[in-house]
Amino acid sequence: MNVPMLDLSEQYEQLKPEIMRVLDEVMRSSRFILGDYVKKMEAEIAAYSRAKHGIGCGNGSDAIHIALQAAGVGPGDEVITTSFTFFATAGAIARLGAKPVFVDIDPVTFNIDPAQIEAAVTEKTKAIIPVHLYGQMADMEAIAAIAKRHGLVVIEDAAQAIGAKYHGKCVGELGTAATYSFFPTKNLGAYGDGGMIITNDDELAEKCRVIRVHGSKPKYYHHVLGYNSRLDEMQAAILSVKFPHLDRWTEQRRQHATTYTRLLQEAVGDLVVTPKEVEGRYHVFHQYTIRVPKRDELQAFLREQGIATMVYYPLPLHLQPVFASLGYKEGQLPEAEKAAKEALSLPMFPELKEEQQQYVVEKIAEFYRHFV
Repeated sequence: MNVPMLDLSEQYEQLKPEIMRVLDEVMRSSRFILGDYVKKMEAEIAAYSRAKHGIGCGNGSDAIHIALQAAGVGPGDEVITTSFTFFATAGAIARLGAKPVFVDIDPVTFNIDPAQIEAAVTEKTKAIIPVHLYGQMADMEAIAAIAKRHGLVVIEDAAQAIGAKYHGKCVGELGTAATYSFFPTKNLGAYGDGGMIITNDDELAEKCRVIRVHGSKPKYYHHVLGYNSRLDEMQAAILSVKFPHLDRWTEQRRQHATTYTRLLQEAVGDLVVTPKEVEGRYHVFHQYTIRVPKRDELQAFLREQGIATMVYYPLPLHLQPVFASLGYKEGQLPEAEKAAKEALSLPMFPELKEEQQQYVVEKIAEFYRHFV
């Protein structure tokens, strides 16, 4: 049996007539830049997130960059974030001339540990970027309290967490702003790049809108250095077809997570550490990520059995060569470094079949029976 990490083909076949219809509509309208579908998705995703504003961007990385710039982050500032995440989070900080300050993670959730944040605050600190990794929100009440004490901006990196909740609060409700990615692999994915900033801050929203169009307002009059980073109209049209299905897909992901956890506990017990949904948090399971001994050997074995897996992420950001000048050394952030050696994400998508999950778990159990 072959089990892919992600398979969008069944989803596409189900949605194909409607997708073809909206793409034809865009083509016939000849409105390809910041058209009606972009406005529609900005409004709908903002409302979904209980935010006043949605600002569509070219991709999730730009969304972080633009939100930080709009919040006034620039050269000489420091921004505290997690070391265990995708590069875009810290890349956006560094490209603004600011300094990423990496802190360790909570080993249970893989998210930034609020207990580590306050000790990292200095007079240069301007913002905190918590990342809601794998689909579960970070401890936002604790982070928001720290930010309030020190007058800091909080930009939530929710690239993997659209629809997630924290004690009933949506992504973005406890921060200054939040950013989404619509990369094709995401829970709400386009058929190319796309991103969005959501916020309840009127001034920040307006600055983001200006920055995404070369810093121009009115057109051809430039008061800030901006970028060309707009959500594409055709991608917005595709998102408009997929968006009504998001909550159903999320529930399917959650059901798959429950199935994985049950099967793994029955097959291997405590040998594999399964994801924990913290009380009061609604996990959308962008990834189902386990912690395992002999991770690399297990991944190679599963590949031989036709099972795709992914390692998110094999090298923490504080040890990346591009950030060597920051002076971090191995051993400084032990939980992030340990997670990078143990974390393995299993196939996860709404259309995943239970027999596929059973096969994955059978092969995991086989590996540990014969090779450990």
